[in-house]
Amino acid sequence: MPKYLQLKPHLSSEELEAGYRKSKTGIERSHYQVIWLLSQGKRSQEVAEVTGYHVERVRQLVRRYNTQGPAGLGDQRQHNAGGEALLSEQQEADLKAEVEQAFADGQPYTGVQVAKRMSEILGRPVRRQRGWELLKRWKHALKVPRRRHVKFDDQAAELFKKR
Repeated sequence: MPKYLQLKPHLSSEELEAGYRKSKTGIERSHYQVIWLLSQGKRSQEVAEVTGYHVERVRQLVRRYNTQGPAGLGDQRQHNAGGEALLSEQQEADLKAEVEQAFADGQPYTGVQVAKRMSEILGRPVRRQRGWELLKRWKHALKVPRRRHVKFDDQAAELFKKR
């Protein structure tokens, strides 16, 4: 039979219930519910069945509640650092100068070209989207006309506009 999880007495069972009832987000509400049910003497397996969480997730919530208290409940994703940048600051500065020089010379880079150049710098493949994201971050826009269909007719278009 599973052990009872030990909760540190940050909040009483009544305060946990009040937190559950006052929660504004679903994640915070379910986290409070998990801790509240455990504070009433329920086993982790029972709490997992009631809340729909996996038993290991219930244990993670208890560890977080025991170390951080009520502040550890709720959505914590905003504290994630995010991924590491592909290029170092110096590599990005060099690439930006290269792209800006090309823009000044009338040969604007596309996202695909920037990604290709990034691949050369890094020595590994880089997806096209990463080049476009860099161009957008640098406030560069592609300044080329849209492609025209092979059957496009200038005269028919002008005639249509005149009507």
